[in-house]
Amino acid sequence: MDARKLFGRRLAQLRKEKGWSQETLSLESGVARSYLGGVERGQRNIALVNICRLADALGLKPAELFEFDDLAVQA
Repeated sequence: MDARKLFGRRLAQLRKEKGWSQETLSLESGVARSYLGGVERGQRNIALVNICRLADALGLKPAELFEFDDLAVQA
C-alpha cells in the first residue's frame, strides 16, 4: 500500500484517539485543515516540517506517526 495512505491512516487514528477533529489538530499544529484532510486521505506528500508540527501538537515523537505496520495488514 502507498506510504502516503498508510501515513494518513495513522495520523487520523492518532488524532481520533486524542478525541480531536481535523480542525482542532489544524489549530494546534498550525497546519491548514484542508491540507491536513489531504494528508489523511493519502493525497498529499507531507513535508518533514509538517510531520514534526503534527507530532508536537499530538504530544508524540515524529517516528510514532510512522508506526503503521498494523494498518498495512488491515488494508
